[in-house]
Amino acid sequence: MKEFPKDFLWGGAIAANQAEGAWNEDGKGPAISDVYRNGIVGGHFDGEVHEEHFYASHEAIDFYHRYKEDIALLAESGIKCFRTSIAWSRIFPNGDEEEPNEKGLQFYDDLFNEILKYGIEPVITISHFEIPLNLILKYDGWKNRQLIGFYERYARTIITRYKDKVKYWMNFNEINHFHTIPLAAGGILIKDEEQKLQDIYQASHHVFVASALAKKLCHEISPDAKMGCMLSLSPIYPHTCNPDDIFDSYELRRRSLFYSDVMIRGYYPSYAKRIWKEHGISVVMENGDLELIKENTVDYLGFSYYRSSTHKAGMPILGNTGGIIGLENPYLEKTEWGWPIDPKGLRYVCNELYDRYQIPLFIVENGYGGRDEIDENGEIHDDARIDYIRKHLIQLQEAIEDGCEVIGYTWWGPIDIVSAGTGEMEKRYGYIYVDKDNDGNGTLERRKKKSFGWYKNVIETDGRALYERNVKK
Repeated sequence: MKEFPKDFLWGGAIAANQAEGAWNEDGKGPAISDVYRNGIVGGHFDGEVHEEHFYASHEAIDFYHRYKEDIALLAESGIKCFRTSIAWSRIFPNGDEEEPNEKGLQFYDDLFNEILKYGIEPVITISHFEIPLNLILKYDGWKNRQLIGFYERYARTIITRYKDKVKYWMNFNEINHFHTIPLAAGGILIKDEEQKLQDIYQASHHVFVASALAKKLCHEISPDAKMGCMLSLSPIYPHTCNPDDIFDSYELRRRSLFYSDVMIRGYYPSYAKRIWKEHGISVVMENGDLELIKENTVDYLGFSYYRSSTHKAGMPILGNTGGIIGLENPYLEKTEWGWPIDPKGLRYVCNELYDRYQIPLFIVENGYGGRDEIDENGEIHDDARIDYIRKHLIQLQEAIEDGCEVIGYTWWGPIDIVSAGTGEMEKRYGYIYVDKDNDGNGTLERRKKKSFGWYKNVIETDGRALYERNVKK
């Protein structure tokens, strides 16, 4: 019977802004996520906190105060690694201070110690949709080159502080979302639609320089540690076999792969020249930028995978946290939130990426968002979630058999957290239930779902349990 490699990192993943809460405690400053209502896709960016409004992230699931209980539950599920992020504004409240906030640093010391206590490997994202608000309002986000220096100081601080605790780092979360959700992903306020692409590519260059600096720091400070990049890479299929649909889809895919091309290959791809020429884009670079990018490529490619989409030539390009929003695919079922379920697409993407880059892959987000019901016995039978994960893991195993080098897999939201895209709690991903609703009501009690025991069994058997056909269709 098939099984995963013995050193495979089975895990779970969350983000600080969707779980921690404590948005203004112990010296933390406001982040962009603290002034968004109803999620970062279609929600409202207030620019400041308004007391009359509800912000789901302000308390979230109170992980900041409950992390010991939560890590113990996650450890019980058998995970080998745990991905989370450091809230930048917990370390540098405004982003531009000279000295860090010690209380923020101590929190992550305590958190990482708790994770390591159970023999779990921390996988840490440096910046995950939680840029300090001041860096947007005062500096205009990543459009401003000054952010490279602020990020470098932040990265140096945390890599130095946690060099003996963290061996897997990621520079930015889903950085290719600059195109579809530029404010949340890059702090880019689009003030002029005609200037949008210029702003996005200029900001992207600043991020590439910052990424190279972070990789350089990582290997200087902690030589055994790895620095990866992280992109949203759910696939795009042509809607038909019309050559126009095929090539338009190919070009759309390159818009995402542009980011991994630069950070993994170490240079701007040739196709960027035509894009910039046709759209009148002029990216300002300084001496030494290209050399720095070339000499400090990332060690692995982390990516999220939730669904696939189909694209027709000329259609509007829209996206959300799951990827590009495409046309109906008649061959796929959907979640209740309308996301196509495409397990084989994960195998396809793994092969696409490994063929292109030949560096280790890490699936750091994958999961099923849906409503959960507690039955009369207090149990949650989330069979649809189990079925989704099982089918995706089987395809991931096939990708490994195909020759793809895969470090691990982290189930997105192993404990229910606030949805980044919609700001909801009812769109649940976890195998641990949190008693809280969309309006912030609830006890925050944690409760195991059926999927908790199922995933634990999958991990214990190195994936052999995936082939036990005990899941309701």
